[in-house]
Amino acid sequence: MTTPDPGVYISSAQMYQEVRDLAQTVGRIESKIDGILDETKDIRADISDHELRIRTLERARWPLPTIGVLAGVAGAATGAISLFAR
Repeated sequence: MTTPDPGVYISSAQMYQEVRDLAQTVGRIESKIDGILDETKDIRADISDHELRIRTLERARWPLPTIGVLAGVAGAATGAISLFAR
């Protein structure tokens, strides 16, 4: 007959040390996550600023093609008037 395996004995000091190591690891992870969240807030602010600047540039740019079309129409009208005025 074989004797039953007594199993693994973990002392309370070993268990306490493992729990302390785990707590330290969780603390380091929390610090890293806080840093990442702060960086994400900065990135969101930058994106918002870029969106605002792009929208401003787009609004300021729309008159240029309109002015070009109006100048072309005015030139064509002037040419037609001078052609038919003779």
